[in-house]
Amino acid sequence: MEGSIGKILIVDDDENICEVIKMYLENAGYKTQIANDGKMAETLFLEYKPDLVLLDIMLPNIDGIDVLKWIRKEYETPVIMLTAKGETFDKVLGLELGADDYIVKPFEAKEMLARIKAVLRRYTVDNDNKEVLKFEQLTIDINSYNVVYKNEEIKMPPKEFELLYYLANNKNRVFTREQLLCEVWGYDYPGDSRTVDVHIKRLREKLQGGPNWQIETVWGVGYKFEVK
Repeated sequence: MEGSIGKILIVDDDENICEVIKMYLENAGYKTQIANDGKMAETLFLEYKPDLVLLDIMLPNIDGIDVLKWIRKEYETPVIMLTAKGETFDKVLGLELGADDYIVKPFEAKEMLARIKAVLRRYTVDNDNKEVLKFEQLTIDINSYNVVYKNEEIKMPPKEFELLYYLANNKNRVFTREQLLCEVWGYDYPGDSRTVDVHIKRLREKLQGGPNWQIETVWGVGYKFEVK
C-alpha cells in the first residue's frame, strides 16, 4: 500500500533528518510518525501500526538492530534500515535478520521514495495473480504471508517466507544460490550465497518436510522444493 494510504514510521535520533524525511514523504502522499529512540519506536509501532518502518541503526536506549529483532518476533511489517556513510554496519546481517532493504545516508529523496515504493510494492497483494499453495501438512498463503504446518501457524520473517514461496511455487525445479539471491533478494543485494544457505537452514528447522514434499539440496547446484 503506497501513496495516500501508506503509513510510515520514521525512526532516527537526528530530529532534523526526521523532519526532512517527513516532509518528503508527506509531499509524496504518505502519512508519518516520528520516533527518536528505540524504546519510543517500539511503543509507536504498536500504537501506529505502520505499513513500513524507516529504521536508523544507531539509536539511544535500544539500537536499530534490536528494534528490528523485536519487530520480526511477531510482525512482517517491511523495514528499511538507515545507516550513515562510513558507519560500521553489517548489511548482510541486517538483511538476514529480516530487513527488506537499507539506505546509506546522505541519500537523495528520489532514491528513498523509489526504495520505499519498491518494498511496499512487494507487499501489495494482487489477489488475481496470487495464490495459496497447498501440500500435505503445509499451506503457504502469499496473500497474508502465512504458513501453516501440521495445523500450526509458523512465524517466519518475510525473506524466509518469500524464499519458501518461490521454491514451492516452482516445485521440482532446481535453483542455484545465485538465482535465488536474484529472484528473492533482488539483483542489487550485497550478500553472498551463504545468505541462501542460512535461510534454507532456518526453513528446515521450522519445516521438517511432509509425506510427499521436502526442501532438497542438489549437491553442486543449489536447492529445490521436491514434490513426489
